[in-house]
Order: sequence, then C-alpha cells, then structure tokens
Amino acid sequence: MANSWLNAYVLHRRPYRETSFIVDFFTLELGRVSAVARGVRSAKSDRRSLLQPFQALRVQLSGKSDLKNLTQLESNGALRMLTGNALYCALYVNEITNRVLPGGVEAAELYSAYATALAALQPEQAAAEYILRQYELALLQELGVMPDFTTDAASNDPIEPTFHYELVPELGFCQVKQASKFSFSGTELLMLAEQDFSPPGLKAAKRLCRLALHPFVG
Repeated sequence: MANSWLNAYVLHRRPYRETSFIVDFFTLELGRVSAVARGVRSAKSDRRSLLQPFQALRVQLSGKSDLKNLTQLESNGALRMLTGNALYCALYVNEITNRVLPGGVEAAELYSAYATALAALQPEQAAAEYILRQYELALLQELGVMPDFTTDAASNDPIEPTFHYELVPELGFCQVKQASKFSFSGTELLMLAEQDFSPPGLKAAKRLCRLALHPFVG
C-alpha cells in the first residue's frame, strides 16, 4: 500500500496531538479509511490546505492497522468552493457517508456517485433534493438494503398502485390494510422503481431513504 496512489476525498478531519490530524478519507480503491496526517497543523506544513472537504486528492498510505499513516498527498483537481445550500448539502453527503459506510471495503460505484453528486451541487442549485436522493439511493444499494419496489415481499404478488405497503427490515415492502405515516402507496413504489423524480417521486424517495438509513444512523 505504501507505494500505491489512491484516489481520495476528505470526509472529516479532527485534531490529533499537537500538530496532526486524523483524517477520514473516502477512497476509490479502499472505500472509507482513516489515517494520521502527521505535522500538517504546524505553520511550516504546506499540506494542510489540501486536506479540505470536496478536494479531489491522490494519497499514499502506510500501516497494517485500521488507522493508517498518510505518507504522500497531492491535489487531483481544483478545490470545489461551495457556498450556501450547496455547501450544506455537500456536508450532509460527507457526514452520511462517514457514518454508515463500513471501513476498508471497496465501494467503487458509490465513489463514482459521490464524485458525481459533488460535481452537480452548485450555489443556488434548484435540483439539490434530486442530487441528494440519488446519492442516498446509491448508498442504500451499496449497503445492500435497497428494497424491491415492484413485488410484495410477503406474497410475491406485483405491487398494486391502489394498495398500501410498509417497509419491513431485511424483508422488503409488504401490503398493509390501512395507510399510515409509515406506509407507501403502490403508486409511490412504482414511481421509485421507474426512478420517477417528479415532486411526488422525490417526496417518496426522501421518506424511503430516511426509513432505510435510520438503522445505520440511529
């Protein structure tokens, strides 16, 4: 690992001892990984400015434990200067990724979705909700908890537009007799299956992601 360059973004960093950071990276090759960046908080370090969120990086890491050492660091593109709602959305993407993605597991497709989300977020971006839902759905897919939107998990019957369904953990959507604050209409599920992100579809996607991610974030 010590001689291999990794494509990476900073998800989070925190002070460590007097002159260092512990940095949580999202890498293309290793997934989420943490490393000690030694000496970067000192006035003489020229690497601190690179360890910023949303900056595409190339890094080299060493060490056999879960907590690696950052040995090399360089920019892999221009720093994205986000402001306003775009900044809040990007910080949310970083936080949710850092909290729910297991460490040390390659997640190349999610890494691509992450980079796409950052590139799409712009100041005054009207499509921010769409971008966030797309990323959350990619995260559900990576975690292996994306439910089937076309089939009742209990009966194996096709989803009916006029019926109501609730998400049962580790099983999927099952029909219920009455609508509730936790239920989805069959129409909503079929919209999700078709990736219909019209306003009703986005609303359903937001509810779904909150429910499905809750066990991971508490």
